[in-house]
Amino acid sequence: MIFVDTNIWYTRMVESESGRDAVDHILSRHAGALVTSDYVLDETLTLLRSRGYNRHALIFGLGLMSKQIARLLYLTPEDIAAAWDVFRRYSDKEWSFTDCTSKVIMERLGIDTALTFDHHIRQFGNVAVLP
Repeated sequence: MIFVDTNIWYTRMVESESGRDAVDHILSRHAGALVTSDYVLDETLTLLRSRGYNRHALIFGLGLMSKQIARLLYLTPEDIAAAWDVFRRYSDKEWSFTDCTSKVIMERLGIDTALTFDHHIRQFGNVAVLP
């Protein structure tokens, strides 16, 4: 499994984003192994809509909810509590709460690879980051 972060989905959905061709290539090469979380879904939909890409948000949401582009993982109440612990424990980092949820779900499921441009995920230490 390969965890896909918000900035990869955003780059994939917005035609004018630099790096889109590389993202398309990586996503297609790993199709079938891609997973993301409900928190990343929320963050991506919100980012797309807030930047005026409502149609893109709807297309992305449909693709993810129908399991066409990736498997959607849902955080449990225990995951959320663990993410809160991570958020508090690593207050010296600039990790968003969504970053913390990603760390927790990746650790729980043994996911050791992430597709992201976010340097925060590199700080997790136990994750190989693509591209």
